[in-house]
Parts: sequence; structure tokens; C-alpha cells
Amino acid sequence: MAFVDVLAVHAATTPHKAAVIEGSSTTDFESLNRRANKAANMLAGLGCDVHDRVASMWFNSTTGFELSHGLRKAGLVGTPINYRLRGSEVAYVVNDSGALVVVADDPHIDAVEAARAEVTRDVRFLAAGERVPPGWLSYSQLMDSASEDAPPPPEEITGLGPSMIYTSGTTGHPKGTWRPNGVNVENVMQMISIFELTAEDVHLVCGPGYHSAVAMFSALHHLLGSTIVVQPKFEAVASLDLIEQHRVTTTMMAPTLLRRLLDAQEARPRNLGSLRAVFLGAAPCPYALKSRAENLIGQVLWEFYGATETGINTVLRPEDQLRKPGSCGQAVPGQEIRLAGADGNEVPDGAAGEFMVRNTWLAEYYNRPDATSRNLHGGFFSVGDVAYRDPEGFYYICDRSVDMVISGGVNIYPAEIEAVLHEHPAVADAAVVGVPDDEWGESVKAVIQLRTGARATSEELIQFCADRLAGYKKPRSIDFVEELPRDAAGKLLKRAIREPYWAGAGRLI
Repeated sequence: MAFVDVLAVHAATTPHKAAVIEGSSTTDFESLNRRANKAANMLAGLGCDVHDRVASMWFNSTTGFELSHGLRKAGLVGTPINYRLRGSEVAYVVNDSGALVVVADDPHIDAVEAARAEVTRDVRFLAAGERVPPGWLSYSQLMDSASEDAPPPPEEITGLGPSMIYTSGTTGHPKGTWRPNGVNVENVMQMISIFELTAEDVHLVCGPGYHSAVAMFSALHHLLGSTIVVQPKFEAVASLDLIEQHRVTTTMMAPTLLRRLLDAQEARPRNLGSLRAVFLGAAPCPYALKSRAENLIGQVLWEFYGATETGINTVLRPEDQLRKPGSCGQAVPGQEIRLAGADGNEVPDGAAGEFMVRNTWLAEYYNRPDATSRNLHGGFFSVGDVAYRDPEGFYYICDRSVDMVISGGVNIYPAEIEAVLHEHPAVADAAVVGVPDDEWGESVKAVIQLRTGARATSEELIQFCADRLAGYKKPRSIDFVEELPRDAAGKLLKRAIREPYWAGAGRLI
């Protein structure tokens, strides 16, 4: 399918309909389309061409939407940077992606500036705020001088345009999940149908825009011509106020945010009668939380399972949330799902196997054919989750075959944290595992073996990690042991380390 400028279509058919609402400011589709044209032309003026990468680090904003639409119009690749990353972590994404331009808002200019010394190529840094540090260009000044004319359509692009979102890897380095033409139109229409989205929806964006699911639901709504209400960063009381004020119908969040939303609603109830769908993803949602949500806000929960690499694979509809406790739903159309046992053969219903999927929107890892091939098994992609299926075709994620922690819906790979801990002079050995946490699902725990005669406190080691890693990666607690269990080959026996912490939890993830 040839490239279609959907924003231009909405600007022509519903020019004065609200496209983005942020605070007291409303931008209609006509204005957003003009701004997106200017963004596309601005980037072309900086030397960007089709499939070049443009990285960004910022909170949700109207500016973010104008830039993302501008990227699509120009056939450029938006590469969001997790705004909790720091220093070398930021520089790695910029270097690995080959970004030609990096855009940051005021709260994140310092984080990007701190990474500049480690950026290894010529990159243009744009300040999208009031501060413009030395060596940076002003986003607003460049936009003021850019043309509002529609840029020429990128002939090399089909579907909805290229995309690349970075996802964590087992080595600690994130990998670019690369789709040269983005998700195809058929898959997009399928998602719109499955989640029953309409142009009349008002969608609240409150989760972090760098997350693939948050970005996907935003894109789906704008493709339909729906109104999007922007909250720069999630805050439960403000989210409730926005839902009530703007008659929000849909939103997407991780279970941790849902818990906070319900706490705020219990403390001071709002009129949430407009809300018809809360899409839950990124981490398993506990049954007790679902039950509480139905009591407080009605039967509005949709849970889905998927990955940045594989898209959405299963969906659990509102009427099945309490009927199928622990399930992440049934396969959506177009998914071939295999549950593979240790021998590689498919396991029967009720038996656990590695969850593998084949579909038409599988991604590849940018410049990492080795990593892509490791995750592919006869055309089926696996991110390492283990699941079983019941006789009705409902899937249940029950474990992980890869060494990963999911805390608050964010993937955290222990290898990166362990590498930092091993830099501390008092640490002889270190293991990082996820342990049960009522609020976050899992929290990060480090189990430490100190060097003979050495001393270090939990507080000291946690701060040591905090100084070198994004805050969400640092251990929340530390236990000290005489010796960590390893097999004859020296490999850490992570399952043996995890098991005592999960005994009696009633779950493994």
C-alpha cells in the first residue's frame, strides 16, 4: 500500500476538531497538520532523509505529537529514548541508532547534555523548550522559519511509516526494534476492530510515550481522527480530573498506574462514567486489582499480551477478566502461537512451554542479525516468556525463560545491574533477581557475596548503582550471603536464588 498522510486527511475533513488537548491549550487537526508539515520540512533542512533516525527524550506533549507526525510525513524514524536513562545509557541509544538529530525538552536537556561527550558522530541537538544550551539549536526558532507546505510524500515508504523503539536486552544494552515500514495497515485496522476504537473516542495519554504500547494506542486513535488528551507525566489525581473534565473514553496504562488511579478514586471519587476502556499491558495484572477495578470503575478493563518485537498477540476482553483469573487472553486473528517444550515440540493444553509467535508484524533488531536469529525459531519469535493454554484457548503467562525483571511494567535486565555491582571493590559476587512486590509486581533485589574482609552496607551499594544507572534499575533491597550458588560451569543458579523469595506468593512473575 502506498504512503497515506492520514493527518492531512483529518485536517481536510475535520479541520476544527480537537486533535490534542494539553492543559488549557487545544490544537485542532488543521493546526496540528500545519505544525507537522513544518516539522518535516525543518528536519529535511537539517539534512535528514528517508529512514534517517531522529531520537527524542521528553515528557508527553503536543510538541511530541507534531514531531511524530512530521517524522511520518518525511519517512523518518522516530526513536524515543526512555527519559529515565542517564549518561552512558543515553549515549548508547544515540550511537547505536545512528541518530542524526536528538530533541529534548527542558526537563531532559541536562540528561542529554551529560551524554554528549560520549556521542561518537556528528549529531544536531535541538532544545524544545526555553533553555538552549551552548552547542544546541532552538527547536522553536527552526520551526518558525520552516515552511507549512506539505512535504513531498516519501515514495520509498509503504504502510504507516518506519519505526524503531529500543527494548532492553539480556546483555544490558537495549536493542532497536526495527520496522522499516512500521506496522502494516491490515494489522492497524485489526487492532482498531479488536479494541472497538472509534473516531468519537477521547483518549488519555498518561503513561510514558517512549513505551511501545502507549505510543501504539496514541497512534491508533489519531489514525481514526480521535481526540487525544495529554498528561505530560502520570499523576493519579490529575488523571482522574482529566477523565472527568474531558469525558475521556479510553486510556492505556500498566497495572501499577491502575492501582494508583484506584487509590485516588477511592479517596475522592470522580464521575468516570465516560470511561469505557482501560487497556492494560506491560506486566501481569493481579486478579485482586481487577476485581477492585470492576467495583470502582466498572467492567472496562482490557488486558493484552505482546512485546515490542511481536506486537499484540493475545487479548482478554472485559467480560472475561474475572472469569479467567491469571489469563492474558485468547490469540488475536493473524497470530500463530506455539508453546514449545524443552525438546522444541509443541506442548499440549495445560502444559507450560516457551511462548513463540509468528505474524506479519514481527520486527527485527537494528544492525543485530545475531540477536534477531537467536530469538527466531523456524519463523516464530520468542522473548522468553513461558505460558500454558487452557481448553478454551486462553493463555496464561506463568514464568520466564530469560533472566529478566518486570517492575511497574518496565523490563529490567539483571546483567546490567550485576555488572555495576561487580565494579564495587567490596563485592566478590552478585546476583540480581525480581522478588514479589504488591505495588510494582516485582522489585529488584541484589544478593551479594562480599570479598573476604571487605565491608559494605546495603545503602552504600544501592547508592553506588543509583549513581551509574537509571533510577528504576537500582536494587530496592540487598541481602548478603556467604556464597552464591553456581553450577560446575560457573553459571549462577538464578532459579535457586529466586525460589525462596517467591515461596507462598502464588505466582512466579
